[in-house]
Amino acid sequence: MRILVVSDTHKKHENLKKALENVSPVDLLIHLGDAEGYEDMIGEMAGCPMEIVAGNNDFFSRLPREKELEIGKYKVLLTHGHHYYVGAGISDIMREAEARGMDIVMFGHTHVPLIEYGEHVIAINPGSLSYPRQGGKRPSYILMDIDKKGEAFFEIEYL
Repeated sequence: MRILVVSDTHKKHENLKKALENVSPVDLLIHLGDAEGYEDMIGEMAGCPMEIVAGNNDFFSRLPREKELEIGKYKVLLTHGHHYYVGAGISDIMREAEARGMDIVMFGHTHVPLIEYGEHVIAINPGSLSYPRQGGKRPSYILMDIDKKGEAFFEIEYL
């Protein structure tokens, strides 16, 4: 199974289109918020099932603040991250994910890509395709692959 994880597209979709071209076909697109009202268009672009949550810039959105999913053998928490103060670190979101029995927590908000293997939880942040903030400021996303044995592998990709 191949999953494209993105966040913080902020109405700029050209890089999302490039990311989709680079990794297609994908079985699932996960968007971790700040689609700013373009979730339907993003879903059409993806051409596959999509899971999406609301970010801090998704004003008046009816999108859920969080979602809990099962992806293969993994319990996954999707959230934008701002309610867990991820700009100041990931300890709060990691504790919350562990308390809920999650294996993986996916979040955005910081615009900085991250893959962190904790003792009980894997935290991933795809960064931003539109306004990257990490050194080099390259648009980023995460490709999640689940192999035939059911094991998940994550790779930060840059445009």
